[in-house]
Amino acid sequence: MRQIIRRVRVGIVEAAQTFAGAIAFYTCLPVPDWMHPAFPQVARMAPVVGLLIGALLGLVDASLNQLGMPVLTRSVVVVGLWVGVTGGLHLDGAMDTADGLAVLDPQRRLAVMADSRAGAFGVMAAIALLLLKTAALTDLAEPALPRLLLLTLAAGWGRWSQQVAIARYPYLKPTGKGAFHKAALPTLSHTLPSLLLLLVLSLYPALANPDLWRWSLILGLGSGAIALLLPAWFHRRLGGHTGDTYGAVVEWTEALVLVLCTLGRVIN
Repeated sequence: MRQIIRRVRVGIVEAAQTFAGAIAFYTCLPVPDWMHPAFPQVARMAPVVGLLIGALLGLVDASLNQLGMPVLTRSVVVVGLWVGVTGGLHLDGAMDTADGLAVLDPQRRLAVMADSRAGAFGVMAAIALLLLKTAALTDLAEPALPRLLLLTLAAGWGRWSQQVAIARYPYLKPTGKGAFHKAALPTLSHTLPSLLLLLVLSLYPALANPDLWRWSLILGLGSGAIALLLPAWFHRRLGGHTGDTYGAVVEWTEALVLVLCTLGRVIN
């Protein structure tokens, strides 16, 4: 019995340290040293970190709403904080990926993506992403579901999409910031805990109010389809993934899930 209790304690401590490492790796949020953040397995915690980011953004959004801030201004502030809380990590990857995909010669794409200078296509991709998120949030000013839940799910699904890219497709560089993620998620089955968590959260509206079953279907099936298809599309174009494309699938999944929610608003 003592050995079982000890193993449980060790497991809890390791999970807490990995979660602290995931926060430190994927966000700019402060992590105290006493938490002893561990980084080798942070990819497993990415969707949980996404849910945390979305919840924080939703709380800020709700507070600004209570203060009477107009919805468009509020949406711009939330999207700006969305970039700020991650330090632009994923948006930078989306920009580099766009620059790489714009190159006609497949042999030069990785070299272009590794260049820290932003090109025209990268800038256009960033503008498109920021506009999509802002416009979708503005259209969701009075949704059937609270924006806090929609923000939380969008950020969570975005990072499950990253898990799919890590687990399902080859990593194209021998070294790099994203290379160690493959060891944490060697197969797609390792993403199932995160998938189940996101599906439960997506089904919550229907459980709370049966009239919202259409919303739940859209959130669960639609978001899951987006999160599966985007990594496959980047793999088809590049032959695999890099740290930059991991960021790109996060950003585009987040944006498209919010756009999907605007369709759900109409259908419901």
